[in-house]
Amino acid sequence: MQKIKKGDEIIVRTGKDKGKRGKVTKIFSHGKALVDGINRVKKHQKGNPNSGVQGGIIDKDMPIAISNIGLYNPETKKADRVGIKSLDDGTKVRYFKSTNEVVGV
Repeated sequence: MQKIKKGDEIIVRTGKDKGKRGKVTKIFSHGKALVDGINRVKKHQKGNPNSGVQGGIIDKDMPIAISNIGLYNPETKKADRVGIKSLDDGTKVRYFKSTNEVVGV
């Protein structure tokens, strides 16, 4: 079970976008996540008339390391660490370590 999943709201803990919030759009297997509006870069793109791609400078979201982001806790309104525990019925759930509250309930 992953601690951060697609669709989660996160806060950036370190880097140039520190303090910004966004939603996770994709999780990569090499320990990075793609987040809307976070880690935005300008990319110089060459045009390709055959495929209809226009050239120029475009803004693009780049992946950010999962270690640099934290799951947003609406109760404390801060980034929080996440743990995984098993309930009595055997299902695994994620929980906020500061409040012991289950994520997404």
